[in-house]
Amino acid sequence: MSDIPAPPTINSQDSADFADRLFNDVLGAFNVFAVHIGDRLGFYRELAENGGLTSAALAERTGTQERYVREWLEQQAAACVLDVEASKNGEGERCYSLSPGRAEVLTDRDSLNYMAPLAQLVAGSVYPLEALLEAYRKGGGVPFSRYGANLRDGQASMNRAMFLQQLGEEWLPAVPDVHARLQADPPARVADIGCGAGWSCIGIAQSYPKVKVDGYDLDEASVELANTNIDDAGLGKRVHVWLQDASAIELHGRYDLVVAFECLHDMSDPVQALQTMRLLAGDKGSVIVMDERSLEEFRPCAGSLEQLLYGFSILHCLPAGMSDQPSAGTGTVLRPKTMERYAREAGFSKVEILPIDHFFFRFYRLRA
Repeated sequence: MSDIPAPPTINSQDSADFADRLFNDVLGAFNVFAVHIGDRLGFYRELAENGGLTSAALAERTGTQERYVREWLEQQAAACVLDVEASKNGEGERCYSLSPGRAEVLTDRDSLNYMAPLAQLVAGSVYPLEALLEAYRKGGGVPFSRYGANLRDGQASMNRAMFLQQLGEEWLPAVPDVHARLQADPPARVADIGCGAGWSCIGIAQSYPKVKVDGYDLDEASVELANTNIDDAGLGKRVHVWLQDASAIELHGRYDLVVAFECLHDMSDPVQALQTMRLLAGDKGSVIVMDERSLEEFRPCAGSLEQLLYGFSILHCLPAGMSDQPSAGTGTVLRPKTMERYAREAGFSKVEILPIDHFFFRFYRLRA
C-alpha cells in the first residue's frame, strides 16, 4: 500500500471548516460500513467475477433481497466505488460493475492491497459500544471476546497476505543470523506469542520447511480458527496453536526464536509477556517484536497513520488491554521509548530497531 498523505489542517477557529470536515468524516464512516456490507454479503466478489450486473441479477446470485441490493448499488455508484451503465428501461435495469483495480482492493485476499478487512475491523471495533461507554464511565475494560467475529476475522484477514508473503520472504531474512538458524539443522523451534488466527505461524513454516512452530493465544475462538487454518495449509505435523498463557510455559530456553506480532500493546501486562519471551529464548534464542509504527513523540494534527492507530486505540486496543487489572494501559500507540522501557523492566539489556521498512509496523529485536 502506498503512503497515505497527511490530511489537510484546518483553522481551529473556523466553525464552518470544521463542520465541513465532520460532514466528510460521516460520509467516510457510511462508506466504510457500505464496504463491510458488500464484503460480507459477497456483492463485490460477484461483481468482480461476472462484470456488469443488475440489482436483480446480483440479488439472485447472492441470495439477498433485490430492493436492498438496488439501494446498496446506487449508494456505491454515488460514492464512486462502482461504475454504472444507465438503461432506458428503468432503474432496475441499470448494470453495475467493479473495475479491476478496485476489485483487487476489495476481493483479492492474496494482494497486499486488500483492504476490505479494514472495514470489518471497524465494524468489530464498535460492536460492544454500550460496554465501551460503560468502561469510559466506570473504568475497567472490554474483553477481546466481547468484540465478536468481525474484530477477530477482520484482523486475521488484514494481516494474512503480509504474513504469508512478507514475513518469511522479507522480514525475517533481514535478520541474517535468525534467517540462517531457521534454515539450519537441527530444526529450529519457534514460539509465536499472541498468534491469533495463526497466519504468522503458517508464514514462518511455509518459508522455512524445517522449523517447528508453537503458537500461543488466550482467545479460544482464535485458537480454533488458527488450527483449522494450519490443517488447511497441510502443516499440522509442524505447527500447532495452543490455548495457553505463554507465561505458564515451563520449558524455558526451549526456542530458537520467540516472536510477538502486533499484540504486545493489547496486553494488560506487557512486561510479564516480555519476561516470558526472554525465558523461552534462553541464552541462545532470539526475540523479535513487531508492533505499530507510531510516531516517536505525541504530535497534534498528526498524520493519517497516527490517527488510525488512535482510532483503534480508543475503541478496541486500550479497552481490551484494560479488561484485566492491574493493567499497563498501553493502547495501540506503542512508542519506541515505551517499548524500550518495557524491555528493560523485563530484563533485556538492549532494544534494536531492525532495518525493515513497513508502512504500518516497526520491528524490534530484544537482546538479553
